[in-house]
Amino acid sequence: MTTQTHSRTITPFLTFEGNAESAMDFYTSVFPNSEVLSLTRYGEDEAGDDGTIQQAVFTLDGEPFMCIDSTVEHEWTITPAVSLYVNCETEAEIDELFAELSNGGEVFIPLESYPFSEKYAWIADQFGVSWQLSLDASEERTEDDA
Repeated sequence: MTTQTHSRTITPFLTFEGNAESAMDFYTSVFPNSEVLSLTRYGEDEAGDDGTIQQAVFTLDGEPFMCIDSTVEHEWTITPAVSLYVNCETEAEIDELFAELSNGGEVFIPLESYPFSEKYAWIADQFGVSWQLSLDASEERTEDDA
């Protein structure tokens, strides 16, 4: 069997209805090492509302994401069936992410200790994007590790 190398990239793509820029700005402010890489807006007389996001590329903690403001009316929306999983390195990190991401959102599973994680929560943020936050005790670093 031959293994073939290719330069394919798989990037999460978030579809919003008018608030893509607010969501992107929020996420890039919450996660370190995050930035907007490119942004194209709809102009006058184009398919989307003038000034909304036609397509944006951004990073969250160095990982690529894309988003748009959809111009197509659809019956579906963002669902918890797909979530973004964040493996947190410290208890302070998971506590801060939980506070910021759950503010104005919904808590599906409260931030607590569970048999599968030292500390874990599953939430939807104010934009409806689902997040799973997990702290593994083996991941937590002590001052001696620095």
